[in-house]
Amino acid sequence: MTNVSQNVEQKRQTRWTGTVVSVGGDKTIRVAVTNLVKHPRYSKYMRRQTKVAAHDPENSAKLGDVVEIVPCRRMSKTKSWRLDKIIRSGGAPVDVAAVAAAPELPTKAAPAGEAAPAEPNPQG
Repeated sequence: MTNVSQNVEQKRQTRWTGTVVSVGGDKTIRVAVTNLVKHPRYSKYMRRQTKVAAHDPENSAKLGDVVEIVPCRRMSKTKSWRLDKIIRSGGAPVDVAAVAAAPELPTKAAPAGEAAPAEPNPQG
């Protein structure tokens, strides 16, 4: 009986920290957890990413947040983790294509004492 209680304690202590990569569905988030794994032959450390579905009862996690998840009873076919706390709130990742298509921002004004560059003449 003590072996069972030890296993339950160990499972309760399992906590993964990851980044929210998707907020799909009601009360469900997708969390990407990154682990370092040593290559058996070359002894080089590689990054391995695991994506798990987690239960978010208050829909409080947003895209890009760093969260801590804990195992819980299975809630669906793919969801057996629960959001424990939000460690750091982060904004949504930047869409590179949208930034490239955006118009250029105006340049900074010339410092005091220097003349501003002349605007090109549109008529010739």
